[in-house]
Amino acid sequence: MNKTDNILSTINLPADLRSLPVEQLPAVCQELREFIIDACSENPGHFGSSMGAVEITVALHYVFNTPYDRIVWDVGHQAYGHKILTGRRDRFNTNRKLNGLSGFPNPAESEYDAFIGGHASNSISAALGMAIATELQADAPGRKVVAVIGDASIAGGLAFEGLNNASTNPNDLLIILNDNDMAIDHNVGGLNSYLVDITTSQRYNNVRNKIYQCFKKLNLIGEDGRGSILRFNNSLKSLLSKQQNIFEGLNIRYFGPADGHDVISIVRMLRTIKEMKGPKILHLCTKKGKGFAPAEQDPTRWHAPGKFNKETGEIIKNTAPNQPCKFQDVFGHTLVELAEKNERIVSITPAMPSGSSMNFMMERFPNRSFDVGISEEHAVTFSAGLAKEGLLPYCCVYSSFLQRAYDEIIHDVAIQGLPVTFCIDRAGIVGEDGVTHHGCFDLSFMRSIPGMTVAAPMDEHTLRHLLYTAQAIEHGPLAIRYPRGGGEIVDWECPMQLLPIGKGRCLREAKEKDIAILSIGNIGTNVAHAIEKVAEQGIDVAHYDMIFLKPIDEDILKEVAANYKRIITVENGTVVGGLGSAVMEWMLENGYSPRIKRLGIPDKFVAQGTVKELHRLCGFDTDSIAELLTSNW
Repeated sequence: MNKTDNILSTINLPADLRSLPVEQLPAVCQELREFIIDACSENPGHFGSSMGAVEITVALHYVFNTPYDRIVWDVGHQAYGHKILTGRRDRFNTNRKLNGLSGFPNPAESEYDAFIGGHASNSISAALGMAIATELQADAPGRKVVAVIGDASIAGGLAFEGLNNASTNPNDLLIILNDNDMAIDHNVGGLNSYLVDITTSQRYNNVRNKIYQCFKKLNLIGEDGRGSILRFNNSLKSLLSKQQNIFEGLNIRYFGPADGHDVISIVRMLRTIKEMKGPKILHLCTKKGKGFAPAEQDPTRWHAPGKFNKETGEIIKNTAPNQPCKFQDVFGHTLVELAEKNERIVSITPAMPSGSSMNFMMERFPNRSFDVGISEEHAVTFSAGLAKEGLLPYCCVYSSFLQRAYDEIIHDVAIQGLPVTFCIDRAGIVGEDGVTHHGCFDLSFMRSIPGMTVAAPMDEHTLRHLLYTAQAIEHGPLAIRYPRGGGEIVDWECPMQLLPIGKGRCLREAKEKDIAILSIGNIGTNVAHAIEKVAEQGIDVAHYDMIFLKPIDEDILKEVAANYKRIITVENGTVVGGLGSAVMEWMLENGYSPRIKRLGIPDKFVAQGTVKELHRLCGFDTDSIAELLTSNW
């Protein structure tokens, strides 16, 4: 960092924070914000959410005895302040870098990270499990458990399941609702509107608690009757305020809404409700990007802005000329092009319209485009319903998040053979977002589903052809996966053509008939460069772009098996169950026994780093492939 802060530099652990007088906490928050601005301007990360959660973070670590008390962060976009206060300030310049700090909470990194973060809506369920575990094990002193969840994440189905269970099992869970009226893009759905308008009385809650304690002392009511009196009081408050509180309808005590940027007030509220029995929720209203004017004004752009000038607020972009278009932009523009000619095409995304470039479709055809919020399961089944009635849904989901809807893909789409096209963005290694965001498994889990067609384009032109083919043949469910970022073709706008299902292409023949490489997806560009590199040494290698994993091109497999001694498969996905597995299964079943080497993401979880660094780590960057080709394997 450029400077040493007066108070923050003395806080190495939350215990140091708790030794301060409460009056100093606003200054700590200010210094923490300045630290995050300095750090993220040079080393990009999730900026806006962490800026908005500063006061909540400071107050939680000030009131609760972390790490003994547990704080479970939902998603983890907002956890930078938490990391800085929990012994990682001096290493924060390694955030999201190879062998550095993870961009999300990770128990393997710190005991202060109570649970893994990266996917939305899991905090309430995880924290509830912890809260009940501490009761069952009679932990002494009693361990407090807090779930911190945003207004977008709490709309997810898993969060509702956790809330429902919290209301029916004895526990003292505290839920902090960080309500900034934002997801990455603007929030959608009825719950968001409800949270914006909700009102309740802190004074009422205090009076109600006093009455309850009085009744309890007089033995007029016990813990068994708590639910009944809660329901009676909630009904009374609903009658007086003319508004039903959804949380108190679940017998979860509700406090708020309150200012989420008044750290002293938050401390006071936390101290008041900390020892209360039963599940409770504290609703805090915050502003995403708080403390940095450009981020406050445009929170979507400043969710993860990349490098920026902290003085001017200018986001620093790569302005090199003739850059290839991003795959997601090719998808977005092509979908609009197709929808203009086919009125049956509709698009669906779970809360990622700008990230997936579906915003182009939403701007052009708002009535045929649906952002369903953080609800991947609903996105898939909703798509199935659209398809059942004759429409052609393109359901665009990041690979890592599509895992959450696996049952719906099988039960609601595949069994019925519905023509839903899954546009799987961020497939393969994604880089700095790390282990929770890599799209490692879609090739493998989609391939195992009966009736599912699985394809991956090597370049932007093939992506366009696949998107065109999907709506032209209505071939049941089709998965098209493509990576984050751009390929190599600048002039991506080509006439679209129908691709034969299950057919690949030969990109390079080899006279020596020794080694053939079968690749799928954009990772084939690494293969092509490696082949060019070893060709200078006189090594002749054949290259086939399979395009389809399922059905796989058996003509190519027969040709390769009959003519080549050694086969290398390359995929930007797990080696377990993907292209390499499919090729080995086919060879075994058909009586061929060539030597086969599989390259892909190894059977382990891969941490954060740049895409190039992680390709090298996994062994399928250009140099690694070239090294293999020149070795005597």
